[in-house]
Amino acid sequence: MRQWPKVEYKEECMREGMQIEDVNIPVEQKVRLLEALSETGLKSIVVGSFVSPRYTPQMACIDELLRRFRPKPGITYTALVANPRGEERARAYSPPLTLEREPVPYLRCHLCDVFVRRNFNRSQSQEIERWPQIVARAREKGSVAAGIGINAAWGSNFLGPFTLGQRMEMLGRQHALWEETGIPVTHVSLGDPMSWNFPHEIEETLRAIKERWPAITHFKLHFHNARGMSMPSTYAALRSLEAADTVYLDGAIGGIGGCPYCGNGRATGMVATEDLMHLLERMGIATGVDLDKVIDCVWMLEEMLGRPATGHVSKAGPCPITPKEWYDPNMPLVETFEQARHFRLGPKAYEKGQRPWK
Repeated sequence: MRQWPKVEYKEECMREGMQIEDVNIPVEQKVRLLEALSETGLKSIVVGSFVSPRYTPQMACIDELLRRFRPKPGITYTALVANPRGEERARAYSPPLTLEREPVPYLRCHLCDVFVRRNFNRSQSQEIERWPQIVARAREKGSVAAGIGINAAWGSNFLGPFTLGQRMEMLGRQHALWEETGIPVTHVSLGDPMSWNFPHEIEETLRAIKERWPAITHFKLHFHNARGMSMPSTYAALRSLEAADTVYLDGAIGGIGGCPYCGNGRATGMVATEDLMHLLERMGIATGVDLDKVIDCVWMLEEMLGRPATGHVSKAGPCPITPKEWYDPNMPLVETFEQARHFRLGPKAYEKGQRPWK
């Protein structure tokens, strides 16, 4: 039997998803959704971000959200913290928040200078200028392992595609700095905010990294889905890695999400949690997630948004494996999304449908 890498999954609906949605979604609805997500078996949930409401007004209610929701033991709740002020605000809610610390110190850089200027108001060269300071701090703290990373790794809506050579050159510069310090590199982070991931390029990149730096066994992947490639790219990543590896994946229920700085808005999206959990289980990778409860969360989300989400399993249901799950051969014609919900709601979902035979 195929041995897959270990998978660690982080649910991003409350941050990546909500940051691009209507600013007027009531906080009580967000609390209800967060608490429902906490009952699904998901072990890591990002609840939002501590950022300026001037630029991300959707996150202005994060303080109220954290005061009102009821955390569930055993779940790691985190929030994006963009600066020292944000970290100070987050500390007021820890616990239940876990103030996330990366397992190793990282050197990172965006390959797209335009995007990093639009998103973070800094340049690629300014990111690179910080590397020696990060290395020095890691040395002072006695770090025994380190990470390297690039964002906008495969391409940019503003500058076009990036080559494998460009990816490996930037990662190589980072790796060399750690090597000079004597700190081994065991982690790599690859981000794709503008949806330029394609399965063959994911496979090519991961295999090149493993071949050049076999000590790297931890792979953090953040794919967006504006062009529908995040699921096949995730599958390609799983096939490219080995049982001794750990892959860290991000996604959001309903496939929602996006960055207002990349040019695709709500069309950006992410891999849908329900679709990915369904895939992993069919591959034999246990998730510990109750897919029915995740689907219920997607339906709740769709009511909040006032439109269908972009995932698939929440609409058609998981594959009916057991005889108990098989569809009734005498069921009427099923034509609408509402009727298709019979996989959760039973025959009442299609009771008024036209029957193909008498």
